Amino acid sequence: MRVTRLTFFLDLAVDDHAAATAFWQAATGYVLSASRGEHDEFASLLPSAGADHLRLQRLAEGPSRTHLDVHVDDLAQAEAQAVSGGATVLSSGGHVSLLSPGGYPFCLVTAPAAEPSPPTTWPDGHRSRAEQLCLDIGPSAYEAECAFWAALTSWPTRTAGPEFTRLRVPEELGTRLLLQRLEQDEGAVRGHLDVATDDRSAEVARLQALGATTVRENDEWTVLRPPAGPVLCVTDRDPVTGLSG
Repeated sequence: MRVTRLTFFLDLAVDDHAAATAFWQAATGYVLSASRGEHDEFASLLPSAGADHLRLQRLAEGPSRTHLDVHVDDLAQAEAQAVSGGATVLSSGGHVSLLSPGGYPFCLVTAPAAEPSPPTTWPDGHRSRAEQLCLDIGPSAYEAECAFWAALTSWPTRTAGPEFTRLRVPEELGTRLLLQRLEQDEGAVRGHLDVATDDRSAEVARLQALGATTVRENDEWTVLRPPAGPVLCVTDRDPVTGLSG
């Protein structure tokens, strides 16, 4: 079984949907696709080139969150691997909806590999791309969650101190997965998007102009709260390779 793509979903509460959709359209510079689904609840953000990797879902109930679609070339084998690693199946059919051992929602879907999108270049010349999903994991679940995702994807891991574990995603996928250890348990595993940029101050100022507010600033990233939906981080990483400068 091989993972061919990663797609990031913003699952948006009804009250957040319009504002969060408008923010992420402007934040990425992408075009919003036509709605799809039984209740027109799904849409994609379409880059100017390459495959889409950011999608939106309007939830029928519950708070806004993220979820991950793992695209694979063998759905049955991927489901068996996930279950053997401790995942819980919520539904199965044309795709499989599951919870990771720590409670993070994800789906297994079938899709071929695709060319990743390039970063967006903004009028002042700086570039950015929302190309990473970071899973926020309490300390009691951290080791098991890291082991689960490494086994499911067959990707090796690299630790960056006690706080982060990075999955070595093949470069041709163009999207990345990072696991962060929280200081204390805060319920089920949750996730947020990371925006890589070659000019963090310019990117933060641009997103603030779109309505985001700063939660805190660290040496290598800034946490922002959009007008609606989950928080995001702007990071000092190359928006093409994902590597730190």
